[in-house]
Amino acid sequence: MTDTLSRRHRPAGHPAPMLARVKRLPAWWLLPAGAVLGALTGGVYGAVKTPQYTATSYVIAVPEKGSDPTAALGFATAYGRVATQVAVLGDAQVESGVSPQTLRESVQAATSPDAPMISIAATAAKPGKAADIANAVSRSLTNNANHTKDSTRVRLLQLSRAVKPQAPASAAPPMTALVGGCAGGLLGGLTLLVRPRRGEDAAPASVPGPAQSADIDRDR
Repeated sequence: MTDTLSRRHRPAGHPAPMLARVKRLPAWWLLPAGAVLGALTGGVYGAVKTPQYTATSYVIAVPEKGSDPTAALGFATAYGRVATQVAVLGDAQVESGVSPQTLRESVQAATSPDAPMISIAATAAKPGKAADIANAVSRSLTNNANHTKDSTRVRLLQLSRAVKPQAPASAAPPMTALVGGCAGGLLGGLTLLVRPRRGEDAAPASVPGPAQSADIDRDR
């Protein structure tokens, strides 16, 4: 009678029946649930996030006549390290129309251990802007380096201009959905491993109290 009255007065959206149903589900349901939730989250993120485009320009170090050819490789490495410094980016901001802070965040320079070449990669939300930034930074680096070519006996030349990328460099929604599904399935598996098993939270066996121990001694 009391249980019937409690069920009648229980609100329609009471969480107790839902929690009871969840507890009755098999343990492995966490794996597909996590994978589906992760895939949905990753797909929505990939669809909402603004695509990013990357354009790359290449600069090569050329030794002057009579200088050591191996010096060009060392200077290329040095110039690659200063390609994203304020002195170079400050001159590039005028041509690209982008602030030095934005240039520092969107430009990356890399060098090769085998060739005296520097790659200037720029990332932006528009393909044309990415190409403009990469070309502006490479020209600024070339101009700054050639100011000291009489002492270094090495000059920089722009080997290849950056062109507008045809496809975004950021991951497409199917790829982000796949990554999200894998991450969700992994988290579901970890949760399955650390969750308490049924029966582990049962009450421990009772220990006889002092009175019972005394009765046993009298029987002896």
